[in-house]
Amino acid sequence: MIIEYVHDDDTVERVSTGDLSAIEAATVEEAIGNVPWRVIEDRLRVGDPTSMRAVLWAFRRRTEPELKFADFDVPGWRHRLRAGIERAEIDEALTNIMAEALAKSEDSTIDRLTPHLRKLADNRDDVDAALEDLGKGHLVRRRQASAD
Repeated sequence: MIIEYVHDDDTVERVSTGDLSAIEAATVEEAIGNVPWRVIEDRLRVGDPTSMRAVLWAFRRRTEPELKFADFDVPGWRHRLRAGIERAEIDEALTNIMAEALAKSEDSTIDRLTPHLRKLADNRDDVDAALEDLGKGHLVRRRQASAD
């Protein structure tokens, strides 16, 4: 997951949960009440402010080791924080969906999921690229044609 934070001067700080060390991930878990990482990832997908703040805090501690989670705030978080899934996560989701869709010989499952993936994606073009890579580029072209 990518967490974006927009600073007062409109610069954007981007961090990836994939860049956290195991110790940092465990620190995030502890900071928000010993919540398992898989639950934190689910919370990030729905834009949970505490989870996004905790991940950002873990990265800040690299340069400010004494920074306490209770003291780390993100004013205006609704407009300044965003979580998005990365290309690897999109690939994983589409691969799982493809296995189901191929077993049923249908594209409708993929059609239903792609708008949700686009909404969650850090880079929406990654969804189209992943569909192309899986041999389902016709779904992208069909969506684009219907939008025109």
